[in-house]
Amino acid sequence: MPDTRDVNGALAQYPPFWEKVGEYRYTEEQLDTLQINIGLACNFACKHCHVQSSPARTEEMSRETLEQCLKVYKDYEFSVIDVTGGAPEMNPHYEWFMREAAATGARVITRSNLAICEEEGYEHIPELWAELGIVVFASLPHYIKKTSEKQRGAGTFDPTIRVMQRLCELGYGKGEGAGPDGKTLELDLVFNPNGAVLPPDQESMEREYKQKLAEEFGISFDNLFCIANAPGGRFGERLLATGNMDRYMNKLIGAFNPDTVPAMMCRTQLSVRWDGALYDCDYNQAVDMPCKNGLNIANMANDPSIPAKRDIVFANHCYACCAGAGSS
Repeated sequence: MPDTRDVNGALAQYPPFWEKVGEYRYTEEQLDTLQINIGLACNFACKHCHVQSSPARTEEMSRETLEQCLKVYKDYEFSVIDVTGGAPEMNPHYEWFMREAAATGARVITRSNLAICEEEGYEHIPELWAELGIVVFASLPHYIKKTSEKQRGAGTFDPTIRVMQRLCELGYGKGEGAGPDGKTLELDLVFNPNGAVLPPDQESMEREYKQKLAEEFGISFDNLFCIANAPGGRFGERLLATGNMDRYMNKLIGAFNPDTVPAMMCRTQLSVRWDGALYDCDYNQAVDMPCKNGLNIANMANDPSIPAKRDIVFANHCYACCAGAGSS
């Protein structure tokens, strides 16, 4: 199977993405989202996973680094804490960090495959989210079991659906102020295509998901986000191994939409790897392209005078964020 160097080398052969960004090669002065990848261990090993998480991964963010993230969040006046993985719930400090993050007043987002909440030791997590008002971003490849499990693996669909039903019982996906004590408990779903194709129209796909999930499972949710698969990590390796890299890259390049460039997520966020290294986004994490300033989260925690604004590192996997309606 090809490794990351093979993928990066293959991607470098296409027209440089950075030539298309013009004045948007820098971040904004004020960043809004601190995205924190707190570990790569996962109970799944999805085919499209760009960070190559799996049950075999052991990398996890330490309590010290999590504390540094909280300090940087406060010092730099971010407004969103976005917690991802792996299955972030598998980090032993996850519950503590969720409570600390919520206590800052941040909009706290957790990424989840949901099925982890049926495994031993994680059954209480949905109640924790509801108690703290955590925004849940859940990956659901499709509302049809066979299609979903083609991407995620056998036995992954039913537990995901059951946990979504639990979340709805707790008040998630019901709209503004419908949760306990008048809280809005937001449940958003994320769709990634299965294979070397671009995602469908987001609005029509959201209507379809809402109709099917409500009719078949009694599930309601707030938003569906259709995300193009980035041609890096495990998905990039699959593209090379199956001879589909050229076809997929030509699709992405042909669908480049300059109107999406100002809203690229890298312009308003800082992404922190499990070991504290800093990246412009988690796609750059996947191909190990750190921020140009070479800093880590400890540097910023120790010296809040370090400017938040920075040059952005671009490469050709960035075409995935700017294809069609954009994936940021």
